[in-house]
Amino acid sequence: MYHTVIIGTGMGSLTTAGLLAKSGKKCLILEQNYLAGGCTSAYWRKGFVFESGATTLVGLSENMPLQYFLAQIGVEIPAIKLDIPMQIHWENQPENTQNSLTRFQDLEAWISEAERFFGKKNQRAFWEFCFKISQFVWKTSLQQKTFPPKKISDFWHCLRNATLSQFKNAPYSLYSMDWLLKKFDLHENETFLDFVNAQLLITAQNHTSEVNVLFGATALCYTNYDNFYVEGGLINLITPIMDYIQKQGSDIQLREEVENIVYHKKEKKYEIKTNKNTYFSHNIVSGIPLNNTLQIFENAPKHLQKKVLESKKLNSAFQMGIAVKEEIAKRLPTIHHQIHLGKPLPYINAQSIFISLNHPNDHTRSDFPQHSVMSVSTHIANPAENIILDKSIIEEEIFKILTKKSFFKRENVVYYHSSTQKSWEKWTNRQYGFVGGYPQFFHIKPWDMVEARIDNIGAYLCGDTAYPGQGIVGVCLGGIIAFEKMKNDGRLSH
Repeated sequence: MYHTVIIGTGMGSLTTAGLLAKSGKKCLILEQNYLAGGCTSAYWRKGFVFESGATTLVGLSENMPLQYFLAQIGVEIPAIKLDIPMQIHWENQPENTQNSLTRFQDLEAWISEAERFFGKKNQRAFWEFCFKISQFVWKTSLQQKTFPPKKISDFWHCLRNATLSQFKNAPYSLYSMDWLLKKFDLHENETFLDFVNAQLLITAQNHTSEVNVLFGATALCYTNYDNFYVEGGLINLITPIMDYIQKQGSDIQLREEVENIVYHKKEKKYEIKTNKNTYFSHNIVSGIPLNNTLQIFENAPKHLQKKVLESKKLNSAFQMGIAVKEEIAKRLPTIHHQIHLGKPLPYINAQSIFISLNHPNDHTRSDFPQHSVMSVSTHIANPAENIILDKSIIEEEIFKILTKKSFFKRENVVYYHSSTQKSWEKWTNRQYGFVGGYPQFFHIKPWDMVEARIDNIGAYLCGDTAYPGQGIVGVCLGGIIAFEKMKNDGRLSH
């Protein structure tokens, strides 16, 4: 018998688990994989350590949820701050510093770079506005930890923490990024529009017509906050948190998949059946996608069934892990790069690829000296239908692009592998193999997104399909919100 059973070991689950552990509650965390972390992890293969999904770490700045959570549980992550967060390239342009766009963290430096590349027209006004909105969003996220409000206790919390700034900026959730680009007369700058859409696809899983201004401005400015690299891969973000949770008396079981959950009204407890055991608890926290969560809940609420997104509205990823006999990062200004493609990739029609390298000072990700480890990823829309018939065609096209942009010489590649939606489904057990969370859609307003409560008894949802989702810092906030709603519902005493 546990106070709470938590499904999954992604950052959302571990955030709620960590806060519950700090509150003295004994939890059981169940993970179906042999490695913890879900899409925030790393694995060893052929002498190299590859990231399993996420490669960028943002959220350790002031007023950000990840920094708040780690401070709450007293855990420090030995992360390396990046001097330059990212660099953008266009495939059909010559490879030189004048034709690559550097995403400087410093706002003034970034505005100067944006003006150089896209033209001076309204770049300053646009980016100063976006950064101001992003600062508001992050500050508000930790003031309104019961959003979206559904119960009287939520509304009371929101009211007590309301500010004039919130009333002033909240209406921007009613406007799209298309509207914002038109407001600053940037909607006809095709190169800039291409850049903005590619950036939003990484951070919000959608484009300017679907992403509202609050989410979109914040997503575009993630490189204007501290960006970090974790030595050895992002598994080393997960491991210290798990160590803390276990030291507080909670249990973690790997290779144990939850198959069925039923609430026994008379006994006021949940029965959780896995592929190995049966457990009982007063509360449930699901950190797996809503699609998967409702499949294992008996008598799942109908209002949540209506919020489930189908494959045609979701994205999976094509990812390559590449090991190269070159120290690539030592001759580049940053470890993160995005390439806008001259033509879409075969089968999946992706328009850009994202590249992450091991940090030049991190020698723990290779058993061999003077080697580099690279992750290359791009989107697969509608993963249930968009089936890749021959991975080698996409692989060779990516190699062609990377060698053309002088990332490495083809003959120096010593190992590579790739994964598709089927690989993601096998690794994470997520329906359709979709990753990156629920995309932003303009018709779904922030207050109508999937919230933390599942059954209005003791079952809660966090992770990248619950508000607010999206990226490590987003799912961390989702875990904080789930905990706050448990506390406001009186579930910490159950």
